[in-house]
Amino acid sequence: MDENDIQRGEEIRATLEEAIKGSRIAITVLSKDYAYSSFCLDELKTILGCYREKTLLVIPVFYKVDPSDVRRLQGSYAEGLARHEERFHPNMEDWKKALQKVPELAGHHFKDGAGYEFEFIGKIVDDVFLKINEAEASISVADRPVGLDSQVDTIRKSVNPGSRDAISMIGIHGMGGVGKSTLARHVYNLHKNDFHGSCFLQNVREESNRKGLKHLQSILLLQIFKEDINLESEHQGTSMIKNKLRGKKVLLVLDDVDEHKQLQAFVEKSDWESESMPGTRVVLIITTRDKQLLTSYGVEITHEVGELSETDAIELLKRKAFNTYKESYKQVLKDVVTWTSRLPLTLEVIGSNLFEKTIEEWESAIKQYQRIPNKKILKILRVSFDALEEEEKSVFLDITCCLKGYKWKEIEDILHLLYDNCMKYHIGVLVDKSLIKIRDDDEVIVHDLIENMGKEIDRQESPKEAGKRRRLWLQKDIIQVLKDNSGTSEVKIIRLDFPISDKQKTIEWDGNALQEMKNLTALIIRNGILSQAPNHLPESLRILEWHRHHLHCPPSDFDTTKLAIRHF
Repeated sequence: MDENDIQRGEEIRATLEEAIKGSRIAITVLSKDYAYSSFCLDELKTILGCYREKTLLVIPVFYKVDPSDVRRLQGSYAEGLARHEERFHPNMEDWKKALQKVPELAGHHFKDGAGYEFEFIGKIVDDVFLKINEAEASISVADRPVGLDSQVDTIRKSVNPGSRDAISMIGIHGMGGVGKSTLARHVYNLHKNDFHGSCFLQNVREESNRKGLKHLQSILLLQIFKEDINLESEHQGTSMIKNKLRGKKVLLVLDDVDEHKQLQAFVEKSDWESESMPGTRVVLIITTRDKQLLTSYGVEITHEVGELSETDAIELLKRKAFNTYKESYKQVLKDVVTWTSRLPLTLEVIGSNLFEKTIEEWESAIKQYQRIPNKKILKILRVSFDALEEEEKSVFLDITCCLKGYKWKEIEDILHLLYDNCMKYHIGVLVDKSLIKIRDDDEVIVHDLIENMGKEIDRQESPKEAGKRRRLWLQKDIIQVLKDNSGTSEVKIIRLDFPISDKQKTIEWDGNALQEMKNLTALIIRNGILSQAPNHLPESLRILEWHRHHLHCPPSDFDTTKLAIRHF
């Protein structure tokens, strides 16, 4: 080869590399003699480099060569590489890695004598058109999602399309509106082309309730296998999905799951563990508000979606609220971020509702949101509450309205007295459903928006007559009930906790308002002063905290030995 030949060869390589980098799809045909060509191996190295950067979709075609020979670098591939090794080619290791990687990708295998080549080519053409259409109709994720990068990377490490495991289940959990679906969509979009087929089933909880699991099974069969099948039963759908997944590499996302049966309709874990399924690779990503659901189904890889940083939260709010951001809005945006506790859903709703509004309109709207949650936010957050059993709902409202900030053990003791039963299981359910959290110091905390939701639900029990509610926690309601003597036997908990600025405020009352609250079990007065001690305490009272009023001498008709918790 003379100098001109070398120069021409290098020009061709550069042109090919430029063409590859400017393409959307690369069809790599690996034949028996492929490894003998340094040009082909260099192309493959460039193609897989673009694939790793997610700029190129790769469809390998194994033409009369076994993919396992390519992966194991044996047969003609061992011979071809040996020739290059004799010349001490500098790209040898990169070529080997590329050859070992390409069989992991979803592609086509033409075996000698297996059929007509024109039919095989037709299938490849159909596949290319399908991949292009899928890319153009890709499930939307917010443009340049904010604050997801590190969490996306965490999930992607577990996807591993080339794993030999037949099935991997990845659980993404967290409270409503925190970004579980957005995270799952982003991972799905990044990896769906690494598999033979993929399907993102959105809103599984809602859709299965409205149309049934059979409907969702049909969608999966259509999206992954392009078969429009009228299923007779869920059992038939489950069996058909299992059989069709054999030998395939599939990525499946089940979004917003809240029951085992929704998982079993698609992937029955026990079946997969008891059978050998060579060549099968299914990655199942599950999003849910219920961590316990994942644990009980045997999902070993779980990820709790964390809150946004303050910087990311402000950036998300800016994108939703402004075409052109103005620095004069800096403080009001910070106020919103603080109040929302950086919850993405709320930031998006508020930002969209206040798009290009004045600062005064922002301030007015925020006060309104704090008083009565936005309907869209409330609807999404309430899903977890509605899924609770009745007693679990009551425990949640007790904690949210009256017991936030107490230690875990204190709440457990108080609830035991309120319900005359151990409520440890109920508290665990609330934690698993991301409705409450227990910090490292054992303090029970509730997201501000979930607290607002709970208080609004509680207020709606008797919106006009506070004295007929189970819980009294709003300052103005308590003052009104004490002044008017309008309490009833419905009241079981009172927590009066003035803000620090009003802690010296004195509430005028005649001392008789507790008399009609015959079922009052907990009376907690932390900040604020009553003008006089009560003339009567109900016999039902078991918890008495009276921090700002020296109750040295309770009413003579009250037996203090009945108090299980007393601070006064």
